[in-house]
This record gives sequence, C-alpha cells and structure tokens, in this order.
Amino acid sequence: MLFEHQGKRPDIHKSAHVAATAVVCGDVTVGADSYVAFGAVLVAEGGSVVIGSQCVVMENAVIRGTRRYHAQVGSNVLVGPRAYLSGCTIEDDVFLATGVTVFNGARIGARSEVRINGVVHLKTILPEDSVVPIGWVAVGDPVAILPPGRHDEIWAVQESLDFPREIFGLERAPAGQSIMPELTRRYARFLKRHKDDRLLD
Repeated sequence: MLFEHQGKRPDIHKSAHVAATAVVCGDVTVGADSYVAFGAVLVAEGGSVVIGSQCVVMENAVIRGTRRYHAQVGSNVLVGPRAYLSGCTIEDDVFLATGVTVFNGARIGARSEVRINGVVHLKTILPEDSVVPIGWVAVGDPVAILPPGRHDEIWAVQESLDFPREIFGLERAPAGQSIMPELTRRYARFLKRHKDDRLLD
C-alpha cells in the first residue's frame, strides 16, 4: 500500500516490486529492480527514505526516515526479516540479517555484514568490510564491537551518545523519576500526523 504523507508521495521505480501488504509512506524512493516484501514498512517521518537498486527488503522489516536523519540504503543490500533501521546510512553490498537493529545517525560501510539480531547503535560508524557477529553490539566512533554480555563496556560508550536527548530532546530523569510521560506525549503527538495520510491507488 502506498500512502501520501504531508504532501509527499512514494516514488517506486517501474522495475521495482512492492508487495500488496507492504506499507510505503511519504517521501520514499525505491530504486530499480528492488523488492519490498509482505509486511515491510518504509516510512518517511520528516526525513526521506531512499532504497537503491537491486535491494531486497524482507518481511516485516521497518525502515524509517526521521527529521534529523534520513534513511539511505545503497544498492545490492539485503535487509532481513524483522530488521529495524531508523535514520541511518547503509552503503552498497551490505547484508543485514534477521532481527538486525540500526539506530539513528549510524553508518554501515560497504560490504559489511550485521548478523542475526546484531545491533549498530546510535551514531556508530561501522567501517567497510566489517562484521557484527550474531547478537553482538557495535557502538561508537571509533567503533567497538562487543558481545551483549559485556554490558558495562557497551554502556560506557552508549551513555555518552545520550539517546534520550539525541532522539527525543529530553534529559535523562534523576533516580526515582521518569521521562516516559513526556516522551510518550511528544512521540504520540508527532505520530498522529499520519491521521491525514492518503491511500494512493
């Protein structure tokens, strides 16, 4: 299904194919010979989504462009089932396996692989020809690639990236308090902009 969002429509190359139950919304470009599978969601929410040529976006993957960070996927990229990409840049010839998560401002270099359930964190730069092993976390610039059991080392880098401020513009709450009421209020208000989306034929 193709939707117009805030006056912007998807641009699907005539040789590309978008499955009937995929959702492509707003300022989204899908390049030549690319395929978007059943249940995938490509949504431009203030920032564009660009998919290069000969890409495969598998079932239930999500690719989101944000106000601060567009989503750019190069050519010959496979985005696996249940992958989640938000406001990131994926260079050419990259393999993103099932369940991969790539956060805002991250960049994955050409010919890299992020294996099943791997994570590339906020503003992390993964050089060309990198491998993130199954379930591991890539964090920072320069990047550290660590197993999830080394949480303290991951957090030592991740904390300074300041996810709440970077993504939601909120300071971390002091102990015994929560940013969640304000975070959910703001985010719900932002997402309600989709109420005026228009289904295209």
